Amino acid sequence: MIAVDIWSDIACPWCYIGKRNLELALSGWDHRADVVVTWHSFELDPHAPAERVGDLAERLAEKYGVSVQRARAAQARITSLAADAGLELHFETARSGNTFDGHRLVHLAAAHGKQDAMTERLFSAYLSEGELISDHDTLARLAGSVGLPMAEVADTLASDRYADDVRLDESTAHALGITAVPFFVVDRAFGASGAQPSAVLTSLLDKAWSERSPVTAVREGDA
Repeated sequence: MIAVDIWSDIACPWCYIGKRNLELALSGWDHRADVVVTWHSFELDPHAPAERVGDLAERLAEKYGVSVQRARAAQARITSLAADAGLELHFETARSGNTFDGHRLVHLAAAHGKQDAMTERLFSAYLSEGELISDHDTLARLAGSVGLPMAEVADTLASDRYADDVRLDESTAHALGITAVPFFVVDRAFGASGAQPSAVLTSLLDKAWSERSPVTAVREGDA
């Protein structure tokens, strides 16, 4: 088996594009059935409030010390690249907020074999649909839409369940020197940062497959 571990944040458009690029790479890869994809938590702004009000481009301009026009141009470029990947982003309606509880739900989803579906739903909700993904009612509705048991969703959101899992993902990212997302680790050996094109991801998969440790069969009586 080939493990693909991805650190990402729900509020990261490059992570959503990277997800699509990975899906494209896997769709045409001969050994797709031998790949296990795992999503890991990474908060771009762990100190973010429940919701930030105001224009997103204006906030980005202030944060990075650029003009609002330049920030809007950057958003337009990302929107165009996302469209090339089959995604429709709407920064003009995005409601920025803390993503910690969303990450906890991704861990809950993993326990039910629905991690990819929950990740996809959160990306779409924030980047395409203008949903506030720190709001618990919104999160519960999104979790229900992918088939998570509502009693467990309610229990998770009302407690600190999976909080340690999120923090472990983030401490692992720190130990690996990950400072930007998405970050892909293929077979625990080959890493790539950013929304890499599908061809690059395919090359990493090929390299991991060619260099994986062969399985040695031991016949009865050989031991």
